[in-house]
Amino acid sequence: EVQLAESGGGSVQAGGSLRLSCAFSGTAFDNYSIGWFRRAPGKEREGVACFSASDSETHYADNVKGRFTISRDNVRDAVYLQMTSLKPEDTAVYYCARARRNGVRTTTPSNYDYWGQGTQVTVSS
Repeated sequence: EVQLAESGGGSVQAGGSLRLSCAFSGTAFDNYSIGWFRRAPGKEREGVACFSASDSETHYADNVKGRFTISRDNVRDAVYLQMTSLKPEDTAVYYCARARRNGVRTTTPSNYDYWGQGTQVTVSS
């Protein structure tokens, strides 16, 4: 059974940093891309970043580019989202998800089939 579990969320002030972790099991990391998404209150889910395991390509949404970094840990079967210079508008529940195949370099939700439960990130001004 494929399982993904996010951790690392919390409350920070604007300008602060957090590192989110996505631990996964039941799936071979090298065969799939992994993405991070978020859903803010009253808004639709949006893609944040993705990592293509086949070629280590990364993709970021324009509103996080230069502030967020997605990376992987082959030993721990985990993918991380390092978030810096956080803004109040980054407040959301953050989810990681496994793509339906490898080589996915977009954060279109329909390209992802397994999702974690989410972790809350709150940024205060």
